Amino acid sequence: MGRLAAVGSAAVLLFSLAAGVIVDRTSRRTIMIGADLGRALLLGAVPILALTHALRMSHLITVAALAGVLTVLFDVAYQSYLPSLVAEEDLFEGNRLLTLSASTAEVIGPLTTGILVKLITAPIAILLDAISYLISAASVWAIGVREPRRIRAVAHESAGTELLAGIQTVMAHFALRLLLFRSATAFLFMGGVFTFYALYPIRVLGLSTVSLGIAIACGGAGSVLGGMLAGRIAKVIHWKHSFPASALVIGITQVCMPLASVFPRLALLLLCAQQIIGDFAWTVYYVNETTLRQTVVSGELLGRVNAAMQFASRGMLSIGALAAGYIASRIGMVNTLWIGAAGVLLSVAWLAPLMTLETEPVVVEEA
Repeated sequence: MGRLAAVGSAAVLLFSLAAGVIVDRTSRRTIMIGADLGRALLLGAVPILALTHALRMSHLITVAALAGVLTVLFDVAYQSYLPSLVAEEDLFEGNRLLTLSASTAEVIGPLTTGILVKLITAPIAILLDAISYLISAASVWAIGVREPRRIRAVAHESAGTELLAGIQTVMAHFALRLLLFRSATAFLFMGGVFTFYALYPIRVLGLSTVSLGIAIACGGAGSVLGGMLAGRIAKVIHWKHSFPASALVIGITQVCMPLASVFPRLALLLLCAQQIIGDFAWTVYYVNETTLRQTVVSGELLGRVNAAMQFASRGMLSIGALAAGYIASRIGMVNTLWIGAAGVLLSVAWLAPLMTLETEPVVVEEA
């Protein structure tokens, strides 16, 4: 489980910086369509291999790795594409609505998946996932908005310079730098939670796949609520206070995972609470973070900055997942989850200096 979880997120660690360069130098809409079609083909191969009794763990690892690369491309592209579609003053609302739609899918998806896995097995259920990417590709193709022309890299700029431009931009910006440090720390420790999120409730807590689907769907409900209220919260709480507050709530809710082993009768309730409250706070955090990046970074650099933030956040999941698999084999899943929860909670300390800001962050443009 540790290896399989690490493979998908390793694509972020190894490929995200290059993805940023590609997104900044190519049509973002085209990248999104291509990534969707590629993921549909990859996932569609799983049920075919299963039906022919040829499916092996190596196939799943290959699919996870390649799909992870395409997911990096899509995510960096869509975060960079939004400013081409809406005015700057509408970015927050655009991110809120996008997150709200994803959260709605998170409510329906896990509930459906838990039932489908039980009725038609996991490989066949993946076929529906493949079809969903075809629908996504058609939806992006239907947008049809022409992107503004972006400045090409200067002729003497090396590939290494382009690759590192996103990280250098983030490190030079006070607010983005703190957000990067917090994300890198939180996602490193979250690797343990991520790795065992499906295995731990079923093997240790004794929950069914349907119960697990309900718990995950609760997270979707929390995200939906967060998406609905993020705008109102932003009007009351400035982002420099919202970031540490929401990150603190996320950290506290991570404790519910290992705590469920202490109170097994309340296991499902604790997992549902962790998902509802944690995902609510995560949605508020994510909408603010994405909007801040899109606001303070120019279009020519935005893909590489988005990629740098993915490199420092989701990329850390691969390292955390591998470490969690090794540590759990020595001290057990429950103790590993306690370590992960503590690390996520302590990562909030990085954001404390944000509350001392007296002015709005400056806009960064490509030199």
